[in-house]
Amino acid sequence: MRESRRYRADDPALVGSSEARAAWHHIEPVQAAELAEVKRAFFQLTALEPDALLRTATPGHLTGSALILNHDATETLLLFHTKLQRWLQPGGHADGEANLARVALKEATEETGIEGLEIVDPAIDLDIHNVAPPGREPVYHYDVRFLLLAPVDAEPAGNHESQDIRWAPLDSLDEYGLDDGHHRMIRAGLEVAAELGVLVES
Repeated sequence: MRESRRYRADDPALVGSSEARAAWHHIEPVQAAELAEVKRAFFQLTALEPDALLRTATPGHLTGSALILNHDATETLLLFHTKLQRWLQPGGHADGEANLARVALKEATEETGIEGLEIVDPAIDLDIHNVAPPGREPVYHYDVRFLLLAPVDAEPAGNHESQDIRWAPLDSLDEYGLDDGHHRMIRAGLEVAAELGVLVES
């Protein structure tokens, strides 16, 4: 059974580790039937590839990303990625860190400029996708996705990694061209938000 907990960046529970196998405790609670094959692929990567936490590992490596919801779960934060030219959630490489919740929170804070984000552990979704930035060899990102909750009136600032950043209402996401995996992540995040008592204001 899933038991979700909320953490801030300064929480001592967000301890680091450099062992790829240690990342499994974020992943194992993800129980969606449609992700069974994906989850097995994550298990193989974390169990058999000692360099899975490094961005140099090929053909794939672990990353952490963040579905950020506003305080009443009516909007999600999207970035228009400078290199990939797509609307995406914040996230990035593990760079040797097995605590992928810590990775996702760090990347989200840096990429949005929002202080006081809370991350929910364990992960809400898993995705394996091919990334091919211009001028680089394609590589697979084994992306472990977490729910993050923003404080009231959070205003994003963004950084050089995105050309645009905005709160997108959940009832009008069609214009952003999000893929099926992104929509699946949003559905999973809303379920967990409801379990945690994050209620939509009427």
